[in-house]
Amino acid sequence: MTTYFLNISIPESTFEYITLGWIAIAVILFPVLLRITPPYGRYSNPSWGPVINNKLSWFFMEIPSFAIILWFFWNTTNYENKIVLTAFLLWIIHYFNRSFIFPLRLRTKSKKMPLVIMLSGAFFNIVNAGLNGYWLAFMAPEQHVDLLNSPRFIIGLDIFILGFLINQFHDTILIHLRRFNTGYKIPVGGLFKYVSCPNYLGEIIQWTGFAVICWNLPALAFAVWTFVNLVPRALRHHKWYHEKFEHYPKERKAVFPFLF
Repeated sequence: MTTYFLNISIPESTFEYITLGWIAIAVILFPVLLRITPPYGRYSNPSWGPVINNKLSWFFMEIPSFAIILWFFWNTTNYENKIVLTAFLLWIIHYFNRSFIFPLRLRTKSKKMPLVIMLSGAFFNIVNAGLNGYWLAFMAPEQHVDLLNSPRFIIGLDIFILGFLINQFHDTILIHLRRFNTGYKIPVGGLFKYVSCPNYLGEIIQWTGFAVICWNLPALAFAVWTFVNLVPRALRHHKWYHEKFEHYPKERKAVFPFLF
């Protein structure tokens, strides 16, 4: 099967090889990220070069994902596939929040992000949105699906919504902790009883649900990359909490309750 994008033919096998290669890069990077801490947030490091405002960096890093998917959504003709339309909608909602709402909620006036981190994040979002948007817009089969009678869709959507709510709820707790700019505190409430980074757990759950809904290689790649990016950072946060707070709860795990 060959699909056409901007009058360029792309064989399905070529697209699959590109996506598998993208997954392979994530797997290779995982042990590297376990050893290297990207220097943003509480780990900011001026040795990584020029820095920019934290809120602006989040906007410029996330907006490509929102804009690219919106473009594919606008240009698809596959309106019969309700799963595809739902996947587009879920993505747009998430990245509208990440691009426009989340940066405005941040209470980090003095924080900066290295330009190289912002650019690497933007690059990831360009590739990730490009692969997912292309498949949804031009490669997904045309089909009439009764969503209420599709177990995979219902399970995937439930997982996505659960992850989204977990992520939003615990992001809000973290943002409110910085309300008066009085420094870091031990977060409490919700799943913080069990893990140091329930916001990351929520995002991992969310994009796993997306992969179940879409059931394709690009969505699987996104779920893998989410795990590879967030688990090492959660482990580093967990270690940081224990180093900073003498009485940090010992029963908490880093990201997965009762596991690690």
